[in-house]
Amino acid sequence: MPDVITVRVQTDPDSFQDVVVKIERPSYHKPFLGGFKNRITGAEFHNAGSQTIPKKRPDKGIQLFCGETQTVFEKNKPQQTKNTTSTQMTKIGLYVSNVSDKLLSPGKYLTAEEYHKRRLEAVIVLQTYFRRWLAINVVQNLREEKRLRLAWEAQEELRRKKEKEDRLRREHERRLNAKTQEDFELLYHDLELWRQEETERINGTLTGAERKAAFCGLLEQEAQLIASIGRHKLNADEENQQKAILRFLNKCAQPKRWKAYDGKITEMDTQHTLRARELFEIYRSISMNDIPKDERIDVLLTLRRTVKEHECKLTWEIVELIDREVDLMSREVKECNLEGLRKRICTLFLQYIKTPKFNPEVARILKVPPDPLKLYKNVNFCHSCENYLPSTEFPVPANSRTIGRCRLCCKLDNEARRRETFLEYKLILENLRKSEADYQDDAKIVFLIQHQDLQYMIENIWGCQSALSACSDLHNLVMVRWDKQHEWSPWNTILLTKDEAGAHLKLCNLQKAYKAAFIQRIKNKHIRAKNYFAQIPLMTSFLNRSDNQANAN
Repeated sequence: MPDVITVRVQTDPDSFQDVVVKIERPSYHKPFLGGFKNRITGAEFHNAGSQTIPKKRPDKGIQLFCGETQTVFEKNKPQQTKNTTSTQMTKIGLYVSNVSDKLLSPGKYLTAEEYHKRRLEAVIVLQTYFRRWLAINVVQNLREEKRLRLAWEAQEELRRKKEKEDRLRREHERRLNAKTQEDFELLYHDLELWRQEETERINGTLTGAERKAAFCGLLEQEAQLIASIGRHKLNADEENQQKAILRFLNKCAQPKRWKAYDGKITEMDTQHTLRARELFEIYRSISMNDIPKDERIDVLLTLRRTVKEHECKLTWEIVELIDREVDLMSREVKECNLEGLRKRICTLFLQYIKTPKFNPEVARILKVPPDPLKLYKNVNFCHSCENYLPSTEFPVPANSRTIGRCRLCCKLDNEARRRETFLEYKLILENLRKSEADYQDDAKIVFLIQHQDLQYMIENIWGCQSALSACSDLHNLVMVRWDKQHEWSPWNTILLTKDEAGAHLKLCNLQKAYKAAFIQRIKNKHIRAKNYFAQIPLMTSFLNRSDNQANAN
């Protein structure tokens, strides 16, 4: 074929055009993509292929081969070679033993129906044994769960029993060694229970003059017990006052503390804290009893040098008392006759320590306002003791409309008449406030409720028992939120035991966890609480807010 050919192309129905076509010969061997061959002429006709010259790869000087050339394809094919065998039979001149031969006879013909029936029976037997195995596992699991449950219940019972024994032992120790106001409330409550039991016994067994004589004896015993409790209370108050004074002075003597960026606590003593610590050590030394005479004189002389740094009427009186005690000690006066003088020295020196002019650090802790006019604010009159006291000395329940008696008068009235103990209700309220503070959602109502309001709710609305198990042990009862998504309120609460409360707070959907009848009963108690607290003006805003939240939900 020449390099240039002329091709006539028809452009119109009646016109033709000659086009010169240059033949470009490929410089590579065109791959064979299939085709046909004329057997008569021997001409080959190839299928159409790409006329684009492929891009040549750069020559790297290394002979490369394609993946197909470098890959070895292996193929395994099993083969069975022929093995020629023969059978030896008995014939003339040859005997073959038939001892080991077996006689085969045709068996019973097994139809397809019988075959499938036998297969079904075998499957049933397998299923029977498999289900038996499953049942054994289920029973074993149930037994294990029952064992664990019984062990857990026994452990919980032991724990509750131990906690109750510890509580009773602590209460017994508190009654024997009463120190706080709650301890004496328990004593007076037990005294009232004893008086009621004796009264019932006398009314049930005696009549006439014997009954009157028994009541007179009971009254005399009660008076003696009250006097004994009163003497013990005076000693406890004196001891508590001394401890409070030491805590106060120790707080004044503490160095300045702050936390650094690396978490370490840095302490620094100032001249005021050093002065407070010096006065604290002197006060603790002069308050000690049963110390040798020489040490007592050294402590008094140290105190004399300390107070003489400031000239005023108070320091003159302290110096005069110190000189008097030293003089009496030199005259070999008994220590029991010096107790009053020593107490007076301690009292005056404590007054000296509490003066900011002599102890500047004490001004940071004293609660006396610097402006005297502020003392006249928030002062109320107690009609029982006829004293003007700050508002913090008056217990104000949520349903109170006027200022009643002060705390001291209420305590005296309770000790003289009813002798009730509110320790359980105070403990429930304290636990409730701690749990609400952990939510950190700015709860307010729980801090407005007093223990009198909580006592009314527990006794009149909840019946002093758990809503689930009807447990009536107040030491094991707590109040928690009914719906934990909203803050606690008298209309969003439930009274449960400690274990029940922990399980209740883990619930996500109350409608699925409790039955409709139980939920309705709780709602009725919430309505009763709303009706009671709706009379309080302070609670009106919280009631309206809760109603708006309920309507939004």
